Amino acid sequence: MTPRSLLLLLLVAPALFPAVLCRFSTLDHLKPKASEATQARAVTGLLRRLLGNRSTEFLLSVNRSLSNNSLDVCELSSARDGRIVASGSSGVALASGIYNYLKYFCNCQVSWSGKQLELPSPLPQLSGVLRISSPHRFRYYQNVCTVSYSSVWWDWSRWETEIDWMALNGINLPLAFTGQEALWEEVYRAMGLNETELEEFFSGPAFLAWNRMANMGRFGGPLPPSWHVDQLQLQFKILQRMRAFGMIPVLPAFSGNIPKGILRLFPKANVTRLGPWAHFNCSFSCSYILDPRDPLFLQIGSLYLSQVVKTFGTDHIYNTDTFNEMTPPSSDTNYLSAVSRSVFASMTAVDPDAIWLMQGWLFYSDPSFWKPPQIQALLHGVPLGRMIVLDLFAEADPVFTYTESFYGQPFIWCMLHNFGGNNGFFGTVESINSGPFQALSFPNSTLVGLGMTPEGIEQNPVIYELMSELAWRREPVNLTKWVSLYAARRYGSMDDKLTAAWRLLLGGVYNCTWLHYVNHNHSPLVRRPSLKMRTDLWYDPADLLEAWKLFMDAAPTFMSKETFQYDLVDLTRQVLQDLTSSFYQDIADAYANKKMAELLTAGGVLVYDLLPELDRLLSSNQNFLLGTWLERARSKALNEREAQLYDMNARNQITLWGPSGEILDYANKQWGGLVEDYYAQRWALFVHTLVDCLDRAVPFKQDSFNQAVFQVEQGFISNGRNYSSKPQGDTFQIARRIFLKYHPQALKRLQRTGPGGPPRPRSQRRFSHSSDLQSSD
Repeated sequence: MTPRSLLLLLLVAPALFPAVLCRFSTLDHLKPKASEATQARAVTGLLRRLLGNRSTEFLLSVNRSLSNNSLDVCELSSARDGRIVASGSSGVALASGIYNYLKYFCNCQVSWSGKQLELPSPLPQLSGVLRISSPHRFRYYQNVCTVSYSSVWWDWSRWETEIDWMALNGINLPLAFTGQEALWEEVYRAMGLNETELEEFFSGPAFLAWNRMANMGRFGGPLPPSWHVDQLQLQFKILQRMRAFGMIPVLPAFSGNIPKGILRLFPKANVTRLGPWAHFNCSFSCSYILDPRDPLFLQIGSLYLSQVVKTFGTDHIYNTDTFNEMTPPSSDTNYLSAVSRSVFASMTAVDPDAIWLMQGWLFYSDPSFWKPPQIQALLHGVPLGRMIVLDLFAEADPVFTYTESFYGQPFIWCMLHNFGGNNGFFGTVESINSGPFQALSFPNSTLVGLGMTPEGIEQNPVIYELMSELAWRREPVNLTKWVSLYAARRYGSMDDKLTAAWRLLLGGVYNCTWLHYVNHNHSPLVRRPSLKMRTDLWYDPADLLEAWKLFMDAAPTFMSKETFQYDLVDLTRQVLQDLTSSFYQDIADAYANKKMAELLTAGGVLVYDLLPELDRLLSSNQNFLLGTWLERARSKALNEREAQLYDMNARNQITLWGPSGEILDYANKQWGGLVEDYYAQRWALFVHTLVDCLDRAVPFKQDSFNQAVFQVEQGFISNGRNYSSKPQGDTFQIARRIFLKYHPQALKRLQRTGPGGPPRPRSQRRFSHSSDLQSSD
């Protein structure tokens, strides 16, 4: 073995230690159903899509006997003819093992933002057998919101790419929620509901996640019949491919959320109508919840799950969430136990081997209600080992630590990381590098896996590569060494400038250590303007600016790499986001001090130069285009009426999030087209309004401005403009122009601001979509 290979092997050595035994025999039946040959063929197809002809340089097989304890293992070695021989205990283990080899021996990377696959020729040889194993039975992926914030408009090609990414990153327990509304429609029609009652129940495509969780309904709908057909066809393909890799898809079950029409059919049913959610009025929220103790709950729940199993097959694990961002009608422990017992009974009535996968978000989001007795009561309504709890936000606030490891129920330690699919650099690398191992060594730990549960994906790829890799390690990584190797494989070679840049980024903007920090992008750039906006930073912007300079220095050499192009745009975008906060402070100060010249100068630079330059930069890269999001939405339509409906859904979600801005800017994005026609227009109106107030010597009134800017926001949703899904402009030239123009003053502006102060502690915060409000509201 060469010295370089030995060094790389030492760096991944923690992943080679023997795996620990799974503690819960009740979960033993959760395993791949596909044959060994089918799983091997699936990985063969993945490598062919990834590597083309060079995929033949790998000899692949799946051999379940490699593992004697249900934990995934992959073994790799070199054949005499130079090919790499790889055998995994499952298709996922095989794919993940190969990706480990591609990363650490071939300097390759596959990410949402591009691939770097310049394989050495011949392939680097292995001395002996490289054995990679995971100490975690399950590696979970997705949040119930991801299906709306990110994948709502995907076609099969995009889904295929994502499932390949899942396999490479070791995911074996993915959420599979696509197409469920078609089955609900069948069940409710069979029960006697009419077309009007169904149309009033389902929301539009971009809001189905919250319709499923009983938060809202109707808005953005009705769902056209063609939507159901498209989603069913997708779900069949999704499940077939997931299972072919040896994944265990998680299917939906009944939570008690019902159409109002059920009351017409069953007027004596024990139904509670909830209050408004997230500032929506009862036209679009105030859902009807069937009490799980009512016999009708078992009838509807078993009817639906029977349809799910009949249509999609089953791997015996189902997700449903009771009381998501909703306060239960009673805190009585007997009631709470009865609720979970009844929900679980609706699953076992159809599938005696059912396992209930539940998001633990409710315990975090409403700590004033969910005290230890209430948490324990809900969890113990289900036999121990028949429920898996997702500790959804464990990197910031692990619930297992104050619930005695969920009072004996198995749980998965999850990194949530992203809310609403926002752009913006963020990470808690020290927390995610240590948290899983602390959970594993916790007294009487019931940990059975690790998970990634972002509300939205396709951002911050470095965080997800680190998190997925930790599921195959037995101890934390050396972050400095890890990110140096990350930089090398992201761009195909080691470069001192880029290595230094990534070390600055990982130690700064990607290492938020503020206690219980919630990563919403609150930058003034993407929020409705007011005179009371957040500009706090958890990192030193000087590190960001130095990384930007190092990237620009390296740009002439690396611009041919799509991964570098993405990172250059993303890094420049982050700097301009921070500069927006600085110019905003100048604008607010100038208005407060009645300095018209300073107000005109700061406002003019922001509105007429910085934001247009940002839009041009984003428009030059395929990954930052509003047009892609809208084009995918319209492509789902069979006619212009459907196209307009989907277009409205797509535009509304990323802006107003509701007919009147009920969850305004929650799912904000920094995309080419959106910056120019939405954010910049709001800022132009804000600056103009402040100038007018100074000129006329009248106070600025936020309420009046909100009414005026709401017309701008609505105008974007209905402007009918077509946005290109093709990048335009030369990324390097645009980035270079921005750097030369703004780097000197950024050094003065941002270094004088520095990081701000920490947010409120957990005990003072109840989080939900509805609490993500601006101070101006």
